[in-house]
Amino acid sequence: MMLIRPVRLGDIADILQLSAKTGIGLTSLPKDEAHLRTRIERSVATWEGRLDKAEQGYLFVLEDVSQKKVVGVSALEVAVGLSEPWYNFRLGTLVHASKSLNIYKPVPTLYLSNDHTGYSELCTLFLDPDFRHSRNGQLLSKVRFLFMAAFRDKFSAKVIAEMRGVSDDKGHSPFWDSLGKHFFGMEFAEADRLTGLGQKSFIAELMPKHPLYTDLLSLEARAVIGEVHPQTAPARSLLETEGLRYQGYVDIFDGGPTLEGDVDSLRAVRESRLVEAIIKRAEPRDDETCYLVANENYADFRAGLVTGHADMSQLTLDPHTAEALGIKAGHVIRAVPLFPEAGQSASTRQLSQASEL
Repeated sequence: MMLIRPVRLGDIADILQLSAKTGIGLTSLPKDEAHLRTRIERSVATWEGRLDKAEQGYLFVLEDVSQKKVVGVSALEVAVGLSEPWYNFRLGTLVHASKSLNIYKPVPTLYLSNDHTGYSELCTLFLDPDFRHSRNGQLLSKVRFLFMAAFRDKFSAKVIAEMRGVSDDKGHSPFWDSLGKHFFGMEFAEADRLTGLGQKSFIAELMPKHPLYTDLLSLEARAVIGEVHPQTAPARSLLETEGLRYQGYVDIFDGGPTLEGDVDSLRAVRESRLVEAIIKRAEPRDDETCYLVANENYADFRAGLVTGHADMSQLTLDPHTAEALGIKAGHVIRAVPLFPEAGQSASTRQLSQASEL
C-alpha cells in the first residue's frame, strides 16, 4: 500500500536520496542535507503550531508501506512572500504610437512582480521515477487539495503553483541565457541552487526594476515563456484538470508558468465529502470508482487511494487499508473521486505519469 503522511525527522535519508534524482530546475528540493533537515524541522514545527503564518509550510511524504520507504514528496506553503519578497514576472503590454507617422505598435513586456504575496503555494512535488505508476503521481499531488479542504482556515483564499520551465539535461535554460545571465553573472544551475537554499536576496539586488521588452530576447527564449519542462507537462495537466490556470505570470529564472486559482473553486476541494467509514472486506464491482481518502486527524493526518462504491454517505474500506490510514468503523472520513467524471477518458488516464513541478 502507498500511504501519504506528514514528514518525520527520520525521513531525512530517504528524502536526500530523492533529491539526488531531481536534476536541475526543482529548486525546493536541493541535494543539501542541512537544508533538507531544516525544511523537515519547519514542517514538524508547523504541524505542532509553533510557527507564525509567514513561516508555515507542510511537507507530505509518500511511503511504500511494505518497504517502509519514502518514495515521493509534496508540499504546501501557507502564505508566500510574508517574510521575504516573492518574485515573478508578469507579462504585460506597452503601446508605442505616433499619429504623425500612423504607427501603433503594442510591445510585449515583462514586469517584476510581487502580486502573489500572501497566496498559498503548491510546491516540492517529486516522485521517484521507479514509482511513477499505479496513480501514485495523482495521489501525491492531489492529497494537498484534500488537506486544504479539511483544514480550510489554515490557508489563503488563493493558491499558486510554480511550474518548472524549459531547460536541458546540462542545466541550460534559453530564457536564463537570454535574460537572467546578463544581470546575475552566473550560470542558471548556480542561481537555481542558491534559490533552492533560500538565498534569494540577490534577486532584489540584481534584477532590473523597469519593464523588459521581450522582443529583445532571443527567439529561443521567447518560445519558452510560459512553457514547462517536458517532464513537468503531466503535472501541469493534472493541476489544470483541478481548476488552476495560467494567468500570465512566469518564473524570473526559467520562464516557467505560474498556475493559480481560488481554493474553494478547485474541483477536489469543492467536491470532497465527509462520509462514514465502513470497515469490511468487499467483493470488487464493475462500477467501482477510485477515491482519494483521508482521515480528519490534523496531527496524525493520513491519506491513500481506495477503490470502491460510495453512496455519498458511506465508503467501505478493507481492514488493512483502514488500519494504515488510522481509520476505525464509524469514523468520519473525507473522500473525493480521484478523477473528475470526464477523467475516466484515455486523455486523463495519461496523467498517471504526473511526477514533478
